[in-house]
Amino acid sequence: MAKSNNNISKKSTYSVVDTIKPNLFKDTFPYSEIPKVSFNNVHQPMDLPESIWVTDTTFRDGQQSLSSFTVEQTVTLYDYLNKLDNNSGVIKQTEFFLYTEKDRLAVQACMDREYKYPEITSWIRAKKEDLKLVKDMGIKETGMLMSCSDYHIFKKLKMNRKEALNNYLQIAEEALASGIKPRCHLEDITRADFFGFVIPLVSNLMELSRKYKTEVKIRACDTLGLGVPYVGVELPRSIPAIIHGLKYYCGVPSESLEWHGHNDFYLVVTNSTTAWLYGASSVNATLFGIGERTGNCPLEAMLIQYAQLSGTMKNMNLNIITEIAEYFQQEMNYKIHPRTPFVGSEFNVTKAGIHADGLLKDEEIYNAFDTEKILNKPVVVAVNQYSGLAGIAAWINSYFRIKGVDKIQKNDPRVFQIKKWIDDQYDNGRTSSIRNKELKKIVEIYFPELVNKGEVEAV
Repeated sequence: MAKSNNNISKKSTYSVVDTIKPNLFKDTFPYSEIPKVSFNNVHQPMDLPESIWVTDTTFRDGQQSLSSFTVEQTVTLYDYLNKLDNNSGVIKQTEFFLYTEKDRLAVQACMDREYKYPEITSWIRAKKEDLKLVKDMGIKETGMLMSCSDYHIFKKLKMNRKEALNNYLQIAEEALASGIKPRCHLEDITRADFFGFVIPLVSNLMELSRKYKTEVKIRACDTLGLGVPYVGVELPRSIPAIIHGLKYYCGVPSESLEWHGHNDFYLVVTNSTTAWLYGASSVNATLFGIGERTGNCPLEAMLIQYAQLSGTMKNMNLNIITEIAEYFQQEMNYKIHPRTPFVGSEFNVTKAGIHADGLLKDEEIYNAFDTEKILNKPVVVAVNQYSGLAGIAAWINSYFRIKGVDKIQKNDPRVFQIKKWIDDQYDNGRTSSIRNKELKKIVEIYFPELVNKGEVEAV
């Protein structure tokens, strides 16, 4: 992995630009039209950090989109995250609300586990009464909401920029003075005045970091999913420019820089990966991308991206992803779309006869990686009127986990008999795929030796 150069920085000389009228970038965000992407052809250098990782917000941002988790569910999911990380440190932290008694009971139960990873952190508004909750729980790091666009400063907070900046700095300094590491959430950064507000705010936060000799983390939050990964795009939407700018103008080191994205424009995984590529060590995600509106960045997707960029899975146990998906569906009544990458019941299911023929010859032809070994999800063939002999044979091999020289071949006479039964189904008006349970019964008639043999989960 390329080594990030965190020593190159330019001391900021920017002061907050306090305006009477908010800058809402109406040329870019006309509201009555789809947002615009404007190019200035300024290219920032890629700067992939030597160390990258993922942080989790399933219990905070993710939970807001579902029925509130019970204490037991929270602890079970925290256990799963620990097993998934498997002491690799790739899933470095997770964050919690502290507002209700149930929130605090869940946090305490998770703290009692004493896991190293993911580390427990909290999330608060930039208010003294919220900071007291963190102190009372004995948590050493907290997320801290710092809305930074004029949409939020003027319209939501009813402040001007100087008032907002002073309020944020005051609560951040109180946290530092209390021995608590602030993780400053720059909400709506992709609609913010970068040089007029973001740079002055972050520069002052870095001064506080130096004053207290304590790390201050910066989380760039793409609250509406408006960030774009392309090179040469103008601020405020450019992810390369945002990440590079926070490092270059404010001296934020990669390990203190985090990206938090949403999927409103279908770019959340690409955007999070781009944040890594341009210098942020950390990206924030939730299990299966749960979250308000279109959701957050899927944690499982970023673990796969991590493996691709770093060339290693360390000792993560990605098999656990499949277990967590089953838990969500069975215990929490959460529906995962069948075609969801890596976790959907059909993500590695093929229905095309020509693809099935390729799978029968060599699984690697139509499967990108060993999904059975890595995710405990064997490649599966769904059988319909187009599957042909190869599709039926491939289904038998995948469903009953038949390997090597024992594989059933498409020219086996018994496969012809099964195909005849399938053809009769469609000749008589059937339009749906043959369900696994149906096909299993027919196969066991012609292949009695397969009765009670290991099989994949029914699709």
